[in-house]
Amino acid sequence: MSFQLNTLPSNDGFRMPAEFETQDGVWMAWPERSDNWRYGAKPAQRAFVEVASAIAQTTPVTMVVSNGQYANARRQLPPQIRVVEMTTDDAWLRDTGPSYVVNDKGERRGVDWQFNAWGGLTNGLYFPWHNDNALAQKVCEIYGDSLYKAPFVMEGGAIHVDGQGTLFTTEECLLSPGRNPGLGKEQLEQLLKDYLGVEKVVWLPRGVFQDETTGHVDNLMQVVAPGVVAMTWCDDPEDEQYESSQEAYRILSETVDARGRQLVVHKLPMPGPLYLTDEEASGIDASHGMNRLGGARLAGSYANFLITNKQVVFPLLDPAKDAQVAALLGEIFPGYLITGVNAREILLGGGNIHCITQQIPRV
Repeated sequence: MSFQLNTLPSNDGFRMPAEFETQDGVWMAWPERSDNWRYGAKPAQRAFVEVASAIAQTTPVTMVVSNGQYANARRQLPPQIRVVEMTTDDAWLRDTGPSYVVNDKGERRGVDWQFNAWGGLTNGLYFPWHNDNALAQKVCEIYGDSLYKAPFVMEGGAIHVDGQGTLFTTEECLLSPGRNPGLGKEQLEQLLKDYLGVEKVVWLPRGVFQDETTGHVDNLMQVVAPGVVAMTWCDDPEDEQYESSQEAYRILSETVDARGRQLVVHKLPMPGPLYLTDEEASGIDASHGMNRLGGARLAGSYANFLITNKQVVFPLLDPAKDAQVAALLGEIFPGYLITGVNAREILLGGGNIHCITQQIPRV
């Protein structure tokens, strides 16, 4: 039975666990928007099937699907992947699903953020977004998990935690005018501490260049282990990503986490740079919020990977660098299954593997 709670997770002794902790499942949502995914989302659907199948090697997967796409999704997905009918506005379940918190008594609760399509009427990507904003509660209902309704706009992709008191985010995202214009940095930091049970917030200035989410941290970096992170690296001073990567590396290298550890920072090479082709753009319906024009720089990043039950599922984005990144991840995650999935179709929609997945922690 699911209950909406009026207390604060931190006061109740709850914390958000790290992604490398044990998981009960991973949730995804089926893509179908023709103004975001080319050719009626058919190529994207094949990519989502590949991602779901990869995750299912180690973790049960649930795919959220609209009524009209249910039969199509069920036919394409392997039988071990659970298909649940829900109404969505798009397929970014990292941002629309619940962020989970746990306590040391073996209890799990969801945090339901306010979602406004990454910027509302100021600079959001689509309207309406009410179906996406209702999704987190529905996921909690299915598990019978109680939930906290957070009173501010946030997305799961805007944060990373180490499960031991440290949270990472970007100023570009959380302080953007379309999210919480009435809240300052100190107020937002306190809300993050209240709702996720963290003690220290590490603010990075910017995310990946041209990221439509206004700089989600999960496209820039990932928390590998306590005191260890991996991030998108660019060492070409002529590239637009250069300054953002340099300043993030400097801050992370100089940061002490909530437990007093100096961070170890691994550099993941940036793919490309990658660009939307005219042919790809021609298959996307025109819309007001999402400008999909040939020649546009894509916010490609190998850091946009999912950690799930001793497996890393990462995006294959650049044939010149994919093998190098696979080897690097193998070194960073000894003993893990490293699985690469062709993810350009997901990138064309504005995100990647971490953005389309949301883990449910095991308790």
